[in-house]
Amino acid sequence: MKKVSVEPFKVIGISVRTTNENNQAGKDIADLWDKFINEKILETIPNKLNNNVYSIYTDYESDHTKPYTTILGCEVAILDAIPEGMVGKSFIGGNYVKLSAKGDLTQGLIINKWLEIWEMDLDRLFTTDFEVFSEKAQNPKDAEIDFLIAVK
Repeated sequence: MKKVSVEPFKVIGISVRTTNENNQAGKDIADLWDKFINEKILETIPNKLNNNVYSIYTDYESDHTKPYTTILGCEVAILDAIPEGMVGKSFIGGNYVKLSAKGDLTQGLIINKWLEIWEMDLDRLFTTDFEVFSEKAQNPKDAEIDFLIAVK
């Protein structure tokens, strides 16, 4: 775990409003990923800076126990061409804690890391947290994912 400063960034992608209550987020976010992959959303995002996929958690009603918005998308240079059915959003960046998880995506790698994060004493802001799926995440059986958590 290390502290990092995240510069402001912009993302275009698809989103869902969800909650961790009753494991609803597990279903909603899995469905969002299915749509992202099956509808080839990555290929249709304009002005991408690279092919890293961001899974962003934002617009928290309170903390991780209350509703929030998840966005799957890519960092973009500008937000002036948002395709129909997608969202574009700017994030202010700030102070973050960066953690990584390595392993099999099909064996609960992401949720297991979040369960660990929720138990940590991180002085979280609950503004915008995100995962980065870079080239290191291409092999689902041996993926490495970065988690960035907004802190005070």
